[in-house]
Amino acid sequence: MSELEISIVGVEMPEGVNLIIGQSHFIKTVEDLYEALVGSSPHLRFGLAFCEASGLRLVRRAGNDPELVALAVRHAAGIGAGHSFIVFLRDGFPVNVLNQVKAVPEVCRIYCATANPVQVLVAQTEQGRGVLGVIDGGSPLGVETDDDEQDRRALLRTIGYKF
Repeated sequence: MSELEISIVGVEMPEGVNLIIGQSHFIKTVEDLYEALVGSSPHLRFGLAFCEASGLRLVRRAGNDPELVALAVRHAAGIGAGHSFIVFLRDGFPVNVLNQVKAVPEVCRIYCATANPVQVLVAQTEQGRGVLGVIDGGSPLGVETDDDEQDRRALLRTIGYKF
């Protein structure tokens, strides 16, 4: 029987940055995610990194913002789970690119898309590491009131997501 170790890997979230963490299955992921993101908006700045699970087992990287690429590489290496990827976004939001990311044929799963503090739960065996899930932000502090609902609806209309 093999040993199982579970660890928590924190993700640094610079001001004004969002992220997407997911799982994929092929080295082609890096180029396909790059194309999906760069084609989504001329203003979007991003960096992505992908943990190769076989062959050279490198952290592959791409993006149009060197700072975000370096951030993605550092966190992908820290997570170290085969076929996982992380994308950091600036001047755009996951809601604007998530369908394009999910449509990349190699993408199997999205764990989270957020600007919240994130912790990645990582399992390790003698074979390697895998993502069990994520902790995205904090736990609820209460239940929405009627006033909270009105504020939520107003906010979505103010920022242009609902009419």
